[in-house]
Amino acid sequence: MADRPNRATFLHNHADAVLACDFFIVVTATFQRLYVFVLLDISTRRIVCSDGIFAPAVDEALRSMSLQVLKTPVRAPQANARCERFIGTARRECLDWMLPLNERHLRSVLAEWISHYNRERPHSAWGPGFPHHPSRQATLTGHRLPAAHRVVASTRLGGLHHHYTLEPIAA
Repeated sequence: MADRPNRATFLHNHADAVLACDFFIVVTATFQRLYVFVLLDISTRRIVCSDGIFAPAVDEALRSMSLQVLKTPVRAPQANARCERFIGTARRECLDWMLPLNERHLRSVLAEWISHYNRERPHSAWGPGFPHHPSRQATLTGHRLPAAHRVVASTRLGGLHHHYTLEPIAA
């Protein structure tokens, strides 16, 4: 009898065809409980969808894409470890520092942070570097700036995070 591959091997071999999803709760300044639905692309670690309200429309959208939904076992956090890790990161890097006023504010905060997470934040699973690296952008070599370039800082979420780029100095 041949050995069956374990879950990690399966995910590694099929990561480009697997999405993971989960819910987490955010409490607003007025103690309103909001459920955030997250859909994570396993291969890229990018957030595909984040929504403050889960509705039957999501079920219908999944059915229309001919996706097979596999439910994770109850009380088995390792079964959905990538989503659990993302949720922890979202809390540590964003939601623990922000107190959303209402659903609209939460959507705004999450949209900005997820854009930062998907495009600017380095992820250890991707190796060194950043996920969104424009080819025309200058790169650092060692600890020296390229000639005629400067570092420009852009704030995210009111200064909670920053994004740094190299930009040519106008002559």
